[in-house]
Amino acid sequence: MITEKTIEQRFGERIRDLRKKAGVSQEELADRASVHRTYLGGIERGERNPSLKNIYAIAQALKVSLSDLFKN
Repeated sequence: MITEKTIEQRFGERIRDLRKKAGVSQEELADRASVHRTYLGGIERGERNPSLKNIYAIAQALKVSLSDLFKN
């Protein structure tokens, strides 16, 4: 059975892709965004639903726009 990915899973995959493209570890990105590494890992796995404040901090840490985080 094929299930459709949730918005949290798709968003997390986008964060992971951008992080890897930037060549930074979860720990480094978490530090730059002032969040805990395990929280960032949860976002990347689609297990967490980050606040707008944390989404903005992650975008700043990745040096991308907010709209870049939501592109497919």
